[in-house]
Amino acid sequence: MHKNIEIEFKTVIPEDKYLELLSLFQLENNIFKQVNHYFDTDDFALNAQQIVLRIRQKSSTHFKVTLKSQSEQGAFESHVLITPEQARDMIDHGFHTKDFFCDHDDFVTFKVSLDDYRVSTPYKSGTLFLDRCEYCGTTDFEVEYEVDNYDEGLIIFKQFLAEHHIDFLPTKRKSERAFTCKR
Repeated sequence: MHKNIEIEFKTVIPEDKYLELLSLFQLENNIFKQVNHYFDTDDFALNAQQIVLRIRQKSSTHFKVTLKSQSEQGAFESHVLITPEQARDMIDHGFHTKDFFCDHDDFVTFKVSLDDYRVSTPYKSGTLFLDRCEYCGTTDFEVEYEVDNYDEGLIIFKQFLAEHHIDFLPTKRKSERAFTCKR
């Protein structure tokens, strides 16, 4: 199991701004697809606790189950690589979280998938991500900046938004947006 703290800043952006940033950073040919398969209990208890549980599929052979819990200055993530067969079984039949994450004991089932068409590029002291997300017949766009230092990252992110004439619009987590079609 791999654990890390993820510090990220993000905002929803309109499609034209997304396309403008893709062009500005010359990332049009670097887009890759990853699919997030989200899980929760039947009563969405994890989501209510701001816990995200997903299997991320980056290719036909690369699957990773992740448990992500929110905090004021970042998210604590635990990851476990799994086989394609494990992933299919978990999506089809659900699973017990304790089989992968010892501090959680819930039975969860697959709820919804979100297709994320993502590009990334180094930017100052972190990594800039541009995402086109498709779920439930909806497409939205966001810019995300991931860093190691919260205070420095916040300053850089605000400067980036100002430089590129982007209004900060709070956005829900990808899982919450995808869950809207399941409730």
